[in-house]
Amino acid sequence: MASVLLLSGGLDSLVAAWAAREEHPPRLALTFDYGQRAAAREAEAALSVAAEMGADHRLVKLPWMSRLMPASLGDPESDLADATDASVWVPARNAVFVSIAAAHAEALDCDTIVCGFNAEEAATFADNSPEFLERCNAMLELATQNRPRLISPTLDLSKREIAALGLELGAPLHLTWSCYGPGPEHCWVCPSCRRLKAALQESGCLEQWLELKSGLDG
Repeated sequence: MASVLLLSGGLDSLVAAWAAREEHPPRLALTFDYGQRAAAREAEAALSVAAEMGADHRLVKLPWMSRLMPASLGDPESDLADATDASVWVPARNAVFVSIAAAHAEALDCDTIVCGFNAEEAATFADNSPEFLERCNAMLELATQNRPRLISPTLDLSKREIAALGLELGAPLHLTWSCYGPGPEHCWVCPSCRRLKAALQESGCLEQWLELKSGLDG
């Protein structure tokens, strides 16, 4: 059966989708604009990834969430270098995204929702954890008629391991956008950029990624 992808445009969701694509062929990729500074670049990246996978892409706008946005993500005057993991928390964000994906999965008769949770961020954010995934699936059994399952092939992996898996699978890692800022280039000072850079360095592909990204943006 087909899947619905939660595709943020970042490394984790790309690799998760790429790892699941044969067993769970993607029918639709969802990306969310909830007022974050990086919304346009994230949507652009997700659209490119969806096209590579042969999946339809849909940008879901959630303007009401912008009122819940922390300054680190939403305020263009906020210094990204001052952002911390705690300061970028958006209330119930992943719960909202999973619910919207479930509605699409039921309407399209897809049996799987694919997301890019990871062990590194689960240490700080409980909505990236195995327990959150398990409880989402318990909820979906009652909330939907076709009972799609939420899966995350990256659930138990660190960022370095996710980058390494992406390389092993031949995923187009250079298509991603992981910065909290709007671009045109990654800032390399926000927490997300720092995690991405460390993962790419430890996987030995940072220079290749930068070269491919430069060609893409140029």
